[in-house]
Amino acid sequence: MGRLIPAADEFRALTGKGVAATVEGIEYHMGGPALLKAENAAVPPALDKTSIDVAKRGQAAIYLLRDSKVIALFAVADAIREESREAVHDLHERDITVAMLTGDAQAVADAVAEEIGIDTVFAEVLPEDKASKVKELQSGGKKVAMVGDGVNDAPALATADIGIAIGAGTDVAVEAGHIVLVRSDPRDIPRIVTLSRATYKKMVQNLWWAAGYNIVAIPLAAGVLAGWDILLTPAVGAVLMSASTVIVAINAQLLRRITL
Repeated sequence: MGRLIPAADEFRALTGKGVAATVEGIEYHMGGPALLKAENAAVPPALDKTSIDVAKRGQAAIYLLRDSKVIALFAVADAIREESREAVHDLHERDITVAMLTGDAQAVADAVAEEIGIDTVFAEVLPEDKASKVKELQSGGKKVAMVGDGVNDAPALATADIGIAIGAGTDVAVEAGHIVLVRSDPRDIPRIVTLSRATYKKMVQNLWWAAGYNIVAIPLAAGVLAGWDILLTPAVGAVLMSASTVIVAINAQLLRRITL
């Protein structure tokens, strides 16, 4: 009969760093680079080369510590979704710079960014620092749209000019976001940009039409050209006013023809 795995006691989460627990009276920690910094732990030479190879492959290194000493390394990686690659490509076609905020190691983040074409990378970012990174981008004169789904993303979502929450994410993130992606598909992000730009364009068109109509029609109705026998009668004015409303409504309905 195999040896039973001992139970872990006093399990707790270390925000932004990893987890910790006690097994048979010995305290263990597990996490990424942020945990190593917090525990002031060095990677043994036997594992150092492995951690470098893991990072080059775009995988995250998770370290197991006993008494603040690294005793094991685990390599984990998320498969990059093709939808994410398409979303980044579509955003670039709309002249939008894409940045990534992640708690992963710099080498891992750079590998992922290179594979899918992300422009700017903020790696090894603690949860409480995400909002400050958004402010850093804003201080450079940029309008920032933040996409997130977790509790730790909520402050950054609220700080950004536009917070886009993933519908399948936490309630806190959904509440903090200005827009919620119901389908949890990153390709909807460039579609939002297309729709918002088209909507703004229609608003400007309708505003100019309404303003231009009133600039011309009101003086005519007041009789400024009566000396030249040009006078806008109330009946004609009412017809033109109705026509103006209809034109604005039809122009707005043309948004349905926008290809997202």
